[in-house]
Amino acid sequence: DQFDNLDKHTQWGIDFLERYAKFVKERLEVEQNYAKQLRSLVKKYCPKRAKEEEPRFTSCLSFYSILNELNDYAGQREVVAEEMAHKVYGELMRYSLDLKTERKHHLQEGRKAQQYLDHCWKQMDNSKRKFERECREAEKSQISYDKLDNDINATKSEVEKAKAQFYLRTHMADESKNEYAAQLQNFNAEQWKHFNNAIPHIFKNLQDMDERRTVKLGETYRSFAESERRVIPIISKCLEGMVSAAKAVDERRDSTIVVESFKSGFEPPGDFPFEDFSQNLSRTGSDGTISTPKGERDKDGAPGPRSDPKHQMSKTKNKLWLFGKKPKAPSLEDFSHLPPEQRRKRLQQRIDELSKELQKEMDQRDALNKMKDVYEKNPQMGDPISLQPKISETICNMEKLRSEIHKNETWLSEVEGKQSSRGDRRHSADNHHHTPQGRESPEGSYTDDTSQEHHTPHHRTSPPQPGNPNPNPDPHEFDDEFDDDDPLPVIGHCKALYSFDGQNEGTLVMAEDEVLYIIEEDKGDGWTRARKQSGEEGYVPTSYVEITMEKNSKGS
Repeated sequence: DQFDNLDKHTQWGIDFLERYAKFVKERLEVEQNYAKQLRSLVKKYCPKRAKEEEPRFTSCLSFYSILNELNDYAGQREVVAEEMAHKVYGELMRYSLDLKTERKHHLQEGRKAQQYLDHCWKQMDNSKRKFERECREAEKSQISYDKLDNDINATKSEVEKAKAQFYLRTHMADESKNEYAAQLQNFNAEQWKHFNNAIPHIFKNLQDMDERRTVKLGETYRSFAESERRVIPIISKCLEGMVSAAKAVDERRDSTIVVESFKSGFEPPGDFPFEDFSQNLSRTGSDGTISTPKGERDKDGAPGPRSDPKHQMSKTKNKLWLFGKKPKAPSLEDFSHLPPEQRRKRLQQRIDELSKELQKEMDQRDALNKMKDVYEKNPQMGDPISLQPKISETICNMEKLRSEIHKNETWLSEVEGKQSSRGDRRHSADNHHHTPQGRESPEGSYTDDTSQEHHTPHHRTSPPQPGNPNPNPDPHEFDDEFDDDDPLPVIGHCKALYSFDGQNEGTLVMAEDEVLYIIEEDKGDGWTRARKQSGEEGYVPTSYVEITMEKNSKGS
């Protein structure tokens, strides 16, 4: 008998389910906005491609690793939002539509049953009213008949007419009674069915529907939590990655990178000579004349290379521009405006890039040649002559690239040659000017023969050496301006594991088990500079020899 209350309760249950669905929708929108803002933040602080130096530092690399992990974390928040949208919100909205349809069906069945019962009651009530009315009419006809029958003045026809009317009303009352009894029995039966079968069945369906709604809410509550729980392992890995990135920060390595980035390759500036402006003054020995520093004059009393103030100033100015003013018109093509170490790195980088481009052109040439061969064998596939302009263009590009590579390698050899010999040549030059007897030779041994300091082996063969900036060096020049024919010091020795024919220019022929002197280490290109016992020099493959370096690379 609580049909209306159950109607209201089931409607409230559906409204509550839709309210929870709205909550889930707003929750997943929060996740989507959070993930979007995280990704925007990561994009804002990610390194720009134009900057190539910054990411080399461990602190920068760690920060970018943290940004990557945070980007992955944002992706997991998007996964949470996606699962909430499909497995919770979408499921709730579909189920809400099903519930509304099912509830409408059950309520319609309940209303039909109630309407049928009301119809049966109206039929029973109408029959009852008819029976009551017919009984009153029968009573009136009976009273009329009895009155005429006892009246001596009434005629026989009137009595007969009243009697017939009485019998008719009595018959109609009996029929109404039978109809009322039938309708009453039918209503009682339908009422019993209504309250014992129909309505309980409908209420049971509504109860099942409401219980399934409650179960679905519990399942979506669980799915709501599981969507978070499933991403916890990946989020934990993201956080572990951030911790690992923090541990990877290495202050020593960053300092080393800074040193390598800004290393110029210049030697520290030398001492400025004493400039004696009183040389032309006539003084006696007792005047306390300041003598010229020892070693600044040669045997004949002429000023040495270091005693010329103008030369010293110009030399220092030309060499140590890092401590003074940069050249006004630097050559950007060969990076001569950069310090030696930085120039070497940039040249090596350009050579690597040109080599990659050359390899691409060579691959394209080979592909065109193969296509040309196919066209020559199968003319129906294409005209081989049409490929010739493209092949010629590719070959021309290859020649240009080879020329560029050779030019840059020449500049690189110039830089590396100066860097590898600067320290030892400065040492030998200082001995040449300051120790006239008992000097130490570039090889580290002592000799009294002054002519041996600049002796050049007659059979020396070297790879293409960079041109000297000054083809006619000033005899007063020193350090880098010394002639490049000074022999390099021996820093170790090696034993040939295999024979090498040395067909290329600048390479050295060697036989198996031959012992050579090492005068320059491998710069990373796979070649080591060596010298034979006969004095011949050149490059040999590093993988062909077994190298033993001296403990003191200054000696031999």
